Amino acid sequence: MTRRGAPARSRAIELEPRNEILIIVAIPKLARVVLWMVGALLSFSVMAVSVRVLASRGLSIFEILALRSGVALLLLAMLLLLRPDLAASLRPRRMGLHLLRNTIHYIAQYAWALGLTMLPLAMVFSLEFTMPAWTVPLAGWLLHERMSASRVGVVVLGIVGVLVILRPGIAAINPAAFLVLGAAFGFAIVMIATKTLTATETTFGIIFWMAVIQLPLSLVGSDLGVFLHLNSGHILPALGVGIAGTTSHYCLSNAFRSGDATLVVPLDFMRIPLIAVVGWALYNESLDVFVFLGALIIVTGVLWNLRSESRHSTVAEALEIAE
Repeated sequence: MTRRGAPARSRAIELEPRNEILIIVAIPKLARVVLWMVGALLSFSVMAVSVRVLASRGLSIFEILALRSGVALLLLAMLLLLRPDLAASLRPRRMGLHLLRNTIHYIAQYAWALGLTMLPLAMVFSLEFTMPAWTVPLAGWLLHERMSASRVGVVVLGIVGVLVILRPGIAAINPAAFLVLGAAFGFAIVMIATKTLTATETTFGIIFWMAVIQLPLSLVGSDLGVFLHLNSGHILPALGVGIAGTTSHYCLSNAFRSGDATLVVPLDFMRIPLIAVVGWALYNESLDVFVFLGALIIVTGVLWNLRSESRHSTVAEALEIAE
């Protein structure tokens, strides 16, 4: 018995250090997803405020989105001068998917930006977060991603949190709410397309083609004379919408590169409590107990999913090594 038991004990001793290494490896992978999504959340919030400021100073949504794409192209051009090796990622590949993604994204973005000028910030972001209800089943169907209990659960809790914040029946009477709901469906398709593109395309290439395709769409509906009369009051929000619009997609693309869509998307729910505070601080938009109760439900789901993903990653990699 002693001889038979010894090898088993020896094998257990050998696996323990590996398991410790696996835990160290698995946690940073999730941490990368979280950090990239924090960058995306902050960027989306800056962009929302910048859109409101530019709209209050007389620019149309077309003109605001033109500034967004124009500033993005300038940033990318400067980066290309510093990093000439990035030019290799600009080869026109998968242009059909790029065109589909960016056309749908532009329409959804237009509806979202228009909604920002007509509804409270927290309500716009809450309505937008019906998106995961579409993204999760689409990711399972089109990307064949694993559908765990925690991934489904975080979406369910997210939707419940959104409903608590909105209190059904209040937003539905405002036609602008349907604009944002339509935008949410468009963003769900964009999420799937982005995840598909990250398999073969660089983040720089995805953002570059987004700006190239969307700038002409914006200029078609813009009064070009407006850009000749921009003043100092337009500079900061124009930079905000351009830089934040670029960094939001840079962070989002890298989050998708680090984790499945059904892990990344639910983290985006964290935008709701963040933008609620921004709306209260900058625009005196009311904060009530329902906003924070809904946010608590959302955060609970996100933390549950992160814990479950961490355990799954560690166990799966441990089994691979053991085999």
